Amino acid sequence: MRVQKYLSRAGVASRREAERMMEAGRVRVNGEPATSMGLQVDPDADVVELDGRRVEIPRPRWIAFNKPAGVVTTSDDPQGRPTVYDALDGAGDGLRYVGRLDMLTEGLILMTNQGDVLHRLTHPSWQVEREYVVELEEAPDDLPVVLTAGLSLEDGPAKALRAAWDGHRPTRVRMVLAEGRNREVRRMVAAAGGRVAKLRRERYGPIRIGDLEAGAWRPLTEAEVAAIRREVGLAEGGGPGEGSAHGSSDHTRERG
Repeated sequence: MRVQKYLSRAGVASRREAERMMEAGRVRVNGEPATSMGLQVDPDADVVELDGRRVEIPRPRWIAFNKPAGVVTTSDDPQGRPTVYDALDGAGDGLRYVGRLDMLTEGLILMTNQGDVLHRLTHPSWQVEREYVVELEEAPDDLPVVLTAGLSLEDGPAKALRAAWDGHRPTRVRMVLAEGRNREVRRMVAAAGGRVAKLRRERYGPIRIGDLEAGAWRPLTEAEVAAIRREVGLAEGGGPGEGSAHGSSDHTRERG
């Protein structure tokens, strides 16, 4: 694989960032400067270094975590609030989260050490679906229609791919987005004349939260990891998560 892909798979940088590192002379392969963007490396034979330190691709790990309300999606909170890494109690070490949820929002957060896949899952160009269930304190009868028709927010237009009442009474709406702007679901509902009582993400791409209890996590299966990679055009490679179902750096703005 190319050096920049190797660095991305190792989780140290995106491919574009890796190219800038190479141009700056910070990357070496087998002791020689790696400045050619077409340079290929064998992960099993070649030694890749960044700033004099060896970089290795770790064994792929993926977990699904059901974030409870009151937990912040960050690696370190200056206000001292519990973070997803605190809640995971070591299970998230070495992993980065795929899309934030705000402190009050519950539900599915994927975590991985596969930087190249993570980058595509969160990049708007890949249009990866996120599905939410919104419980409402109040809402207009035509809320699903308004959400799918589109709304104007302070940071630009927003539109649900799909939205429908979840049940017979208009107290809960299920909606699907293909981006993850800051507090987007809450802002869309408010702009449409509704008020959110509770918000939960139930699906990210092909992965559903299922019956995973709040605060619990589980490793993804090989089939789930393969489905994620297909979703973002990286069908080769992958592998299962680790650990049991008992229950980093910041990189996206998604917060439900």
